[in-house]
Amino acid sequence: MSLTCDALAAARAATRAASELLRDARPEAIRTKGNPKDLVTEWDVRSEELIRKTLEEHAPGIGFMGEESNDAPFHPLGPGEWRWIVDPIDGTVNFAHGLPIWSISIALEGPNGIEVGIVHAPRMNWWFEATNGGGAYDGTGAPLRVSAIDALPQAMLATGFPYDRATNPVNNFRQWEHLQRQAGACRRIGSAALDLCFVACGWMEGYWEWHLKAWDIAAGALIVREAGGTVTDTRGNLFDPHGGEVVATNGAIHDVLVAELGRA
Repeated sequence: MSLTCDALAAARAATRAASELLRDARPEAIRTKGNPKDLVTEWDVRSEELIRKTLEEHAPGIGFMGEESNDAPFHPLGPGEWRWIVDPIDGTVNFAHGLPIWSISIALEGPNGIEVGIVHAPRMNWWFEATNGGGAYDGTGAPLRVSAIDALPQAMLATGFPYDRATNPVNNFRQWEHLQRQAGACRRIGSAALDLCFVACGWMEGYWEWHLKAWDIAAGALIVREAGGTVTDTRGNLFDPHGGEVVATNGAIHDVLVAELGRA
């Protein structure tokens, strides 16, 4: 069995374990990460600890990068190196308020990029997964496929805003206003991983955002690509999960969305 197959089984096991932990969780100890809008709960930490333990049990010896325990500086992977990229609760603000639209995101990165990705929203029973070159699927095993809408005025888009949006001039406000006028509709969901999966399954046609971390987008970007979509940076260049920005679409509106972001 290949490393990818073993890793997919490990990622599934870790996702299911965290889902059981979090499904009926209600946060009590809510704190901030230096910004009053950037929240973390006791469940973020517990989820990441359980995911890390489960992954190590099923696929020992693989490196780990997690949002709540990322205690090592980032470095490019060398030949033969692998690492998990984990967001134990993507959409913590939604989770903290009791809004059930949040997810668990687990990706495996190798020397050639992201090889495995799973995003699961336990309270909504949404499951999305992909392997590099193996396609993207929902929780029933049905293949995911991006939509065929090819005109921006008919497209529904998603995005997000940085936690320091009140003081950061690069806050996505101009792009949001511009695309509210150009696109069919724009939404702010609150979970980057789910935004990407909504593109992958054809519920939305595009997603863009800046100020992201790899654990927000690594798994979802692979799922979009394997569902037939296109993923780049915001200027249309090669996507890097560690680059902090993304545009993901059904492919049909990709060039025009990148162009409109540039105009904004």
